[in-house]
Amino acid sequence: MRQRGAGGGLGVAARILVPLGLVLALGGIGYFFTHYRGATVMSQAMEPTYRMGDRLVIERIDAGGVRRGDVVLVRVPERYGSRPVLQRVIGTAGDHVVCDGDRITVNGKPVDEPYVMRGEVNPGAGPYDVRVPEGRLFLLGDHRGNSNDARFYLDEQSGSVAASGVLGRVQKGFAVSAAVMALGVLGIVLTLVGAGLGIGGYAAGRRARRPLVAVPPWPVGGP
Repeated sequence: MRQRGAGGGLGVAARILVPLGLVLALGGIGYFFTHYRGATVMSQAMEPTYRMGDRLVIERIDAGGVRRGDVVLVRVPERYGSRPVLQRVIGTAGDHVVCDGDRITVNGKPVDEPYVMRGEVNPGAGPYDVRVPEGRLFLLGDHRGNSNDARFYLDEQSGSVAASGVLGRVQKGFAVSAAVMALGVLGIVLTLVGAGLGIGGYAAGRRARRPLVAVPPWPVGGP
């Protein structure tokens, strides 16, 4: 009877843990891959913020979620061989972006850029004064001395790119994505534990249901 009870208890635990684990695993991992993607930095254009080889988590967003200062992964079909690139959003639709060759202002206000690589100036980029068209973004690299960005395409819609080409935004902190992945991993562990308990409960139940073989008593006396 004790074995049967143990097997039944393991089975109950398995019936709770396996569905719970599957929900957490599919929900957590599914949410992560639906809302995030990984990317590897492939150039020096965003130094010193991001260096070649850095692995980043990219949060998938639509064009309406882009803000000034965001670092976005963007695909520009007519540039960069259609490869996605990382660049920083300086201006959004309607913004007036002006550079005197050194400092940048947006709508008349100086932009504080502590992230820019200092001490290097790209001689191919001079002063500019542009208005960002509707549905477009004005993007620059943080390493202004080594970035093929909007400054070199000013005759193409003021150097801007289509906001619809944004694939996602670099996530500054990993708390949310790490928590979601941890939830998924916990779900996998619970599923495996539940499956193990289910197998153990089944085996214990089989042993408990095994019929007892009658053993004849030892003879008491001689012939």
